[in-house]
Amino acid sequence: MIMNFDAKRKPRIVLGACGSVAAMKFGLVLRALSEWAEVKAVVTKTALQFLANEKAESMFEVIFCDDHDWKNRKKIGDSVLHIELAKWADIIVIAPLSAHTAAKIAGGLCDNLLTSIVRAWDYEKPMFVAPSMDGCMWRNPFTEQNFMSIEELGVTLIPPVQHMQTNMREMADPSTISSTVKSFYDSKILKDK
Repeated sequence: MIMNFDAKRKPRIVLGACGSVAAMKFGLVLRALSEWAEVKAVVTKTALQFLANEKAESMFEVIFCDDHDWKNRKKIGDSVLHIELAKWADIIVIAPLSAHTAAKIAGGLCDNLLTSIVRAWDYEKPMFVAPSMDGCMWRNPFTEQNFMSIEELGVTLIPPVQHMQTNMREMADPSTISSTVKSFYDSKILKDK
């Protein structure tokens, strides 16, 4: 991966969330990443269902969703939000990543703002995903194929944690997600010096 970060400013991160019960931890992931980076949040329509009681929205002027991608486009030449966010960001983190969105990414589908950003992404820049799903879905052969395809793009998997009582594959702890991404960023900054 050939990526040069601008050490004179904070790294820019697009943080995405998909429809998973782990989206209830989205505010914690936002907070952890915001301690060292400039973050713009993007959520899918199903993630919004889990964020209804979440305080994440109060942390930012806006959490981008599908409606924002079309709002300002009136004619050819108008800016396109998913393109602008893909260009703006140095890093993309999707936490949580659902089985559904993993399949979309693996297949190159882009039917919402988040997957459109992923489709427009320059894979010379880092992408991290932190999946969360039921254990049966995690063990499904399609899931394995999807993650193999995603990893071939150079995407870094932040593995889920197995919950012993429910058999869920829970999203990694927000502090683990943040420290994994920050360690990568720090190592690239040091290498570039």
